[in-house]
Order: sequence, then C-alpha cells, then structure tokens
Amino acid sequence: MNSTVAAATKPSNTNNKIKHSTGENVGTFVIYLVVALFALICVLPFVLVIIVSFSSEKSVTINGYSFWPSEWSIAAYKMLFLPSSSVPQSYLVTTISTVVGTVVASFVTFGAGYTLANRSCRYRDGLSLYFYITMVFSAGLVPWYMMCKTLNCYDNIWALIVPSLLFNPFNMFLVRNFVRGIPAELNESAKIDGAGEVKIAFGIYFPLCMPVLATIALFYAIGYWNNYFNAVMLVNDEKYYSLQMLLFKIQSQITALSKLTAGATVNVNPPKESFKMATSVITMGPIIILYPFLQKYFVKGMVVGAVKG
Repeated sequence: MNSTVAAATKPSNTNNKIKHSTGENVGTFVIYLVVALFALICVLPFVLVIIVSFSSEKSVTINGYSFWPSEWSIAAYKMLFLPSSSVPQSYLVTTISTVVGTVVASFVTFGAGYTLANRSCRYRDGLSLYFYITMVFSAGLVPWYMMCKTLNCYDNIWALIVPSLLFNPFNMFLVRNFVRGIPAELNESAKIDGAGEVKIAFGIYFPLCMPVLATIALFYAIGYWNNYFNAVMLVNDEKYYSLQMLLFKIQSQITALSKLTAGATVNVNPPKESFKMATSVITMGPIIILYPFLQKYFVKGMVVGAVKG
C-alpha cells in the first residue's frame, strides 16, 4: 500500500514540454524575422548619421550619403572641439540645466499630481479643470517674456531652467491618475500611525510612483536637452548658450561661409553636411544613454498613468 502511494506521489519524469506544430513554429519564426528587420530599419539611420559625420565633405558632395564613403575625415569633430570652441561650455550649461530642471520639475509635478489625487483636497476638481484649460489656451509670448524678465531669468543659467520649470499639465495628469490607482487605505493607515501629509507623500507614495516619475523625468529631460527657444529669447551672453543654440549658430556660420566661397577661386570646403551629422551625434548621445535606464518604467508609467481614474 505504501509503495503504491509513494509511486502515486512521486513526480513524473515524463516531458511536459508543450509541442508546437510546424505551422506554429513557422509563424513564430516569421514574427521574429519581421521584428528583427524592423529593428534593423530603425537602427540603420543612426548608423548612417554616424558614418556620414566621419566622412569628408568632398566624399559627401560627390557620392552623397553613403554607408561606405570614399574618404574618411574627422574635420567636423575638429571644428566642434577646437581649443577656442564654445561647445564644451555649452555642453556643460545644457547638462546642468537638464539635470536641475528635470529633478525640480519632476518634484513639482509629483506634488501637484499627488495633491489633486488626494481626497482631502477640497477643490481638486476645480484645480484640475484650471490646469486642463492651460493645455488648451496659451497666454501668449509677450506675457511669458515679461514674466521671465520680472523673475530675473535673463542672460543667466536660470533663463534655461525656470521658464520651463512650470510643469506640463499632461505630465501632472499622468501622475494624478497613477496616484489614484494606489489604494486609498494606504493613506488612511499612514494617518492612523501619525504620519503627516509630507511624510505620506514623499515617504510612501513617492517610491510607489517611480514608474510614472521615471516616465515624466524622461519627458522633461528630452525637453530641456533639446530646448533652444529659451536661449533665443532670453540669452545674449554666449557663455550661457545652450548646446542646441550654439550648434545652430555654428551651422548658420558654415552655411554663410559656403555661400561666400561658392564662386571663389580659393579652395575652401567647410564640412557642411558632415558637420550636421556630427552635431546630431553629440546631441542625441546623452538621451540614447539615458533611455535604457528608464525603459523598464516607461511603458508601465504611461499605461497606468493614462488610465482615467
């Protein structure tokens, strides 16, 4: 009897692996192949940009954009990083404004989103409508410029940070909906234990909101990194130029030089096209490096935060 029970309870050594039919295997292979080809198509433009940035201007002029240039050159990068170049300074300015602006804007957005999701906030529906109106209507450029001047955000590093610090209402609604998805009993339990609103917000809810916070932080980081409008409107001193603004100015100078030397007998061939690609390489690098660290949070933060609560 005991041997029968033992035999019955003994794990079976038979292979429980599900066997797929030939049609299913072929379908899986086709899906993987299509995804791989699509990924390759997405990567190829980036590879082409990098290759062209290391191509000579003569090669680009004669053969156009090519994966196999006839002549290699680093003239574009030499022009970007000359000893007298302002690119390193602008890189530092843009990095500081991006890091500081992203961190502060994320905290401000979280605070607003948490407040509007909190049931104890009496006027949360009215405030939500107020923020929604700002997504539809804009006060205009003149009031924005006058406010920046009043806040002394002119010709300094704050001109690149503060004007964009006013959080995006879309990001705020993402945070609000995400917070609403967290059980309200957690808030009540914390209050019973004697925790205040600040402790509840930043000690309990803030760690739980990491997916949506990583998502909006990526949005803010991209916005700050690519922002040149603030520099155009509020900065005259070149030492506070953002990277995008400085590269735009250099590109304009190269274009003007190319037009001036077009009919000249002197052999001057500035790296116009390769310079465009080189600027693309140095500007997109940090964002490409940042994205993999936030990718695991990105989809979850977008999906959960976008669900209407």
